[in-house]
Amino acid sequence: MSRFFVSAIAKSSGKTTISIGLAAALASLGKKVQTFKKGPDYIDPMWLARASGRVSFNLDFNTQSRREIVAAYGNGYGDADLALIEGNKGLHDGVDPKGTDCSAALAKLLRAPVVLVVDTMGMARGIAPLLLGYQAFDSEVEIAGVILNKVGAARQESKLRQAVENYTDLPVLGAIGRDSALNVNERHLGLTTPSEASQADSVIARVREAVFQGVDFDALLAKASRKEPARLPLLRGVSAPDVTIAVARDAAFGFYYSDDLEALRRSGAKLAFFDALRASDLPQCDGLFIGGGFPETQAAELAGNRSLRESIRAAVEAGLPAYAECGGLMYLSRSISYRGARHDMVGVIPADAVMGDKPQGRGLVRVEETADAPWPGAQFGDATPAHEFHYARLENIAPDLRYAYRVKRGFGIDGTHDGIVIGNLLASFTHLRDTSRCRWTDRFVSFVRARKEQRKNSSLFEDSGAVQTRVGPCVTRNSSRMRSAS
Repeated sequence: MSRFFVSAIAKSSGKTTISIGLAAALASLGKKVQTFKKGPDYIDPMWLARASGRVSFNLDFNTQSRREIVAAYGNGYGDADLALIEGNKGLHDGVDPKGTDCSAALAKLLRAPVVLVVDTMGMARGIAPLLLGYQAFDSEVEIAGVILNKVGAARQESKLRQAVENYTDLPVLGAIGRDSALNVNERHLGLTTPSEASQADSVIARVREAVFQGVDFDALLAKASRKEPARLPLLRGVSAPDVTIAVARDAAFGFYYSDDLEALRRSGAKLAFFDALRASDLPQCDGLFIGGGFPETQAAELAGNRSLRESIRAAVEAGLPAYAECGGLMYLSRSISYRGARHDMVGVIPADAVMGDKPQGRGLVRVEETADAPWPGAQFGDATPAHEFHYARLENIAPDLRYAYRVKRGFGIDGTHDGIVIGNLLASFTHLRDTSRCRWTDRFVSFVRARKEQRKNSSLFEDSGAVQTRVGPCVTRNSSRMRSAS
């Protein structure tokens, strides 16, 4: 299980760009490269997957136990030749001041040597004490070498190499020059996604070539660790599919964890993907899942697809079980306002989504379920770890809405509540992750299955000549034939 961990001195040092280039370059050499991303990030894994040609997986201390992280790494590695794990922030940066959740802690857990990316803008001999400090700060972290990034002229590169070689025992594994063409465009939620970048493959190709020219791959691969971390299986049963869940996946909605989608399948769901920008109707389904993304940048097209909006609204109002996160919540509201333009959305949720200039909610969250949480298996009093990152807020909210969550940490809808519940719909700004701390996929699929059975039994009951009208938990019979929504 050969592997290395790409980290950096600080955030925005270029580690994601270099990770993309390394994954693409190694893949082009015929290597099966399995990528992983530390933390709850959605976008970086999309780029890593595009570059490597393999699904990328998240490893996250907030939502996963240490045992689960090791197991997820072992399961994700599969038949790969090597693993590339990209950290987040700086090597020693995290929420916990003791460093238990930082990239260094993950590198130690996986016994992965660190390739340290250094933004060398304005730097020369000063790189030496910086690297010596990183080596001394935590001697248990194995720093395999450094990649010098954003290097200017050849003279600067020479000075940097001399300083590293004269004062440290770290090898320089590569040097990448300054080139704006290598940058992946950023915006309010970070990088643009590959599905939105019209020239994603050409961007990856440019980064790959820059890495080919600047990195010593023989030296890099020689430093990759082959020490075996304990391989711990993820013991999850597999159920035969008996429900179908429609999943929006396109330029507007793409924030899905690959292992969460797999967990839905393992729970007994067949996934029917559809494009919310182009599909005229929902696929035939028993449930609906709309994840996060960038509906605000695609708002005109979403609004223009009136047929699908009406199809979704009719289905949800008729009782279709649905789950929506962040961008999905915005899409199901009455409207989205962004950069001075307002566009009509589905209209199931009596509120309007308005994009702000600053984050409304950002970071790790803890939410506690209320009695209105609709899915089976609620554990009242237990705070669920998750995350949020949204510039949107809801305005003109109906005052009588029910909420599935009390926000213990974070912001959610209003700083106190999140998880709007309307009929069989749950919609929130909170992003869940399916782990032992939050088996949301099992619960949602069970909810979808129960409602499907309820509809089936209702239909059989009506076909026998008796009709039921549902009032809360009670069922009464009527002589008139009126189908009740469940």
